[in-house]
Amino acid sequence: MAAVSVIGSQFMAPYPFDIIIDINSGGKLVITDINHKIILKVKSCDTTFHHKRVLLDVNDKPIATLREKIMSKHNRWKVFRGKSTSDSNMIFSMKQPNMIQFKTSLNVFLANNKVIKGSWSKRKCTIYAGDSSTRIAQMHKMEPSKNKKFNKGKFMVTIQRNVDYAFVVALIAIVDAMKRTDAEYAEQMIKSTTEVIVATA
Repeated sequence: MAAVSVIGSQFMAPYPFDIIIDINSGGKLVITDINHKIILKVKSCDTTFHHKRVLLDVNDKPIATLREKIMSKHNRWKVFRGKSTSDSNMIFSMKQPNMIQFKTSLNVFLANNKVIKGSWSKRKCTIYAGDSSTRIAQMHKMEPSKNKKFNKGKFMVTIQRNVDYAFVVALIAIVDAMKRTDAEYAEQMIKSTTEVIVATA
């Protein structure tokens, strides 16, 4: 499989490996290796006009800024280098092909027009290279633990060799943000009327 370097080659390994993603209630993501050593973080920085996430290294230095306009169609997101939100520093953009979906499908547009699609359902997500059957990352549940609190809000992602894991984490952070937004919208709709039925994945 050809190397997939989007955010940076320093986030690639010549062998497959697992990462653990811990999603906290406040929208913060903590990414560790299998020995629970922190390798990346994602911080929620929503504003009045944008949903926003910042991808950080272990020293809280911004690696990328993930931003969506709240009023945009198809859940359109743009990812920029560092703290920038300038189009000249855009790394890639992403959108949902359809506004209403029973399963989340992502179209990711890179500088070379390569498309990567993923589907999200019950903490199971596979990210493919383009329209091929080549997997670059696979999400799966944590192995059962005697300490249920230890596994709560956590899942694993297997990263294939020579794949930019910071890019994969950015995609997952965007999907998590979209799901949180959808849940908030559904809750508001349910509170405002009992005649609205919301279908979720």
